Amino acid sequence: MILMSRIRSLAALAAFVVLGVVAALPAGAEVRIDITRGQMKPLPIAIPDFAGGSPQDGRIGADIARVVSADLERSGLFKPIDPKAFIQTVASLQAGPRFPDWKAINAEGLVSGKVETSADGRVRVEFRLWDVFNEAYMTGWTLSASPQDWRRLSHKVADAIYKRVTGEDGYFDTQIVYIAESGPKNDRKKRLSIMDQDGENHRFLTDGSELVLTPRFSPSAREITYLSYFKGVPRVYIFNLDTGRRESLGNFPGMTFAPRFSPDGNKVIFSMAESGNTELYEMNLLTRQKRQLTFNPAIDTAPSYSPDGQQITFESDRSGGQQIYVMGADGSNPQRISFGDGRYATPVWSPRGDLIAFTKQKGGQFFIGVMRTDGSGERLLAEGFLVEGPTWAPNGRVLSFFRESPSDERGRGQVVRLYTIDLTGVNERVLLTPIDGSDPAWSPLIP
Repeated sequence: MILMSRIRSLAALAAFVVLGVVAALPAGAEVRIDITRGQMKPLPIAIPDFAGGSPQDGRIGADIARVVSADLERSGLFKPIDPKAFIQTVASLQAGPRFPDWKAINAEGLVSGKVETSADGRVRVEFRLWDVFNEAYMTGWTLSASPQDWRRLSHKVADAIYKRVTGEDGYFDTQIVYIAESGPKNDRKKRLSIMDQDGENHRFLTDGSELVLTPRFSPSAREITYLSYFKGVPRVYIFNLDTGRRESLGNFPGMTFAPRFSPDGNKVIFSMAESGNTELYEMNLLTRQKRQLTFNPAIDTAPSYSPDGQQITFESDRSGGQQIYVMGADGSNPQRISFGDGRYATPVWSPRGDLIAFTKQKGGQFFIGVMRTDGSGERLLAEGFLVEGPTWAPNGRVLSFFRESPSDERGRGQVVRLYTIDLTGVNERVLLTPIDGSDPAWSPLIP
């Protein structure tokens, strides 16, 4: 992506360091982004309230600016400037930025916008991103939506800014499904739950009368597959978010992990125990026919497709301990790729195709890490008493996971929380939920 010189160099430094080195780039060069490492200096950006054509529009405009600021700040790549420092007013900004006013407060990026309600009741949102250093327009658009969708429009604005500055797709207009947990340790109630990636618009999808585990999104982001135990019998369901209906794929006694969708959404892959042996299977969702993919006396489980659907990563103890393997999507040529100290589990292929995330246990500690698809370049990003369940944001640059702690900050007993962390390993954030939360799954960008 071609970026203006100042923003380009800031993005290269702040966001994505190629193998730990930032190279000097000539003006107009294309920035190509690889594995992230190292510390970064967030980009100072000013995000005033969006101007409104009416008091109601003004309130929506202020809310949009607040959500955009929170999204960008949470990424760790941007530093929104305190509005109390702004010199130019929101009203005068509509005629264009007075760049000296923004340079005076050390802003390097500036967002301007306005909100208007159309005659049909829809909200029309316009935004512009400005390069303060070069006093130039960078990007912008105008979109309309129903008033209740103002928050989604906010996330779309944040996504557009993130992409223009970093060259990477954003991940803010997404959702996270997870397992909400409550009750004593020996009698936990587990409910399927969903929320926006910032924790807003939270809702429970099941009532807790059945144990639910391991939810996963479809490529369309409108369906969820998960495992549910009804009267002790495991069943795999597909839950449609638009209709609220769920459909059973069948009974799978002995299943240890819920299925994952294939990248085209036409198949699911899962592990199932038959005759005391756990193998990997693939089911065609159109014909409901299943096909066995692995044939090994060891335990093969936790499968995940590569984004092109040509390969599968999974965990197996066929070498004597839990390790990560990669094989063809038809089960051919399985190869072990993890060779570090400790046990490796829950591999998940990055949406970019370049990395595999995993859980590692070593010396009584748990870690969330990533490695290249051939097993090289292993890096540990997070650790704890028990950390588990990595899931990728759709841009392949941020992970969510859950951490169990023996007690909370006040020493009141076990707590299970969701977290996010980027590939630098330095921007870890708590993702707040109404009650304890585990086993998150991040959606693709919402259509």
